[in-house]
Amino acid sequence: NGKHYTLIDTAGVRKRGRVLEAIEKFSVIKTIQSIEEANVVILVVDAQEGITEQDAHVAAYILEAGRALVVAINKWDGLKEEERDWIKREIDRKLMFLDFAEFHYISALRKKGLPELFKSVDIAFKAAFAKLSTPQLTRVLIDALQQHQPPISKGIRPKLRYAHQGGSNPPIVVIHGNHVDGVKDAYTRFLEKTFRRTFQLSGTPLRVQYKQGSNPFAEDEDKRKPGEGIVSMRRRKTAHRAELKAKKVVEDKDRSAKKR
Repeated sequence: NGKHYTLIDTAGVRKRGRVLEAIEKFSVIKTIQSIEEANVVILVVDAQEGITEQDAHVAAYILEAGRALVVAINKWDGLKEEERDWIKREIDRKLMFLDFAEFHYISALRKKGLPELFKSVDIAFKAAFAKLSTPQLTRVLIDALQQHQPPISKGIRPKLRYAHQGGSNPPIVVIHGNHVDGVKDAYTRFLEKTFRRTFQLSGTPLRVQYKQGSNPFAEDEDKRKPGEGIVSMRRRKTAHRAELKAKKVVEDKDRSAKKR
């Protein structure tokens, strides 16, 4: 369709025991290098062999590398209906962590399903390099917080304030807040799925990173009284500010009365 693609072929990763160990190691290294060089990876799975352990390992590395991904289940036309159902169950069980990727059931020999495959490659590439504005990201973050607050960690609930984009390929969302070290992995996955769904980022993983905001009480920690915790110090400072505010209100009333 008038577009240019650079295809990086791999040496292939075979099941252990079929080739010499040195050749196997070389092919795996070349596959890893190809993944790192690519913008979009097409993971080809042999439907007649099922989802192998090595398929899952390569898929995990693609995710770790942050690469956009399309999965091609090859030799699909040679399977019976019950075999196809079994493969789909295997995909759900062994490749559940690739829920962001599009899966295509193809026949390379008969050239079936290839146009749809490249449509997903284009979509994944576009998603990997998407530009996400700070106001939109922050709005999505606020909506997510209203739907589901991060769990309390060590007696303190993390406070997430705003978000901005920190990179592309894969998209990185940087969230600023306080006590961000206490954000649980499950909540981070919830935010990743929320951002990906809202911005329709199909075919690419998405990273959420946290940045700790400045602590307004940090400079006062050395001023705590002996044996006083941070929470107690904050309460004391809050009460002191309230007293000053009340004193100012009384003084303003006195001045107004004298003028009258």
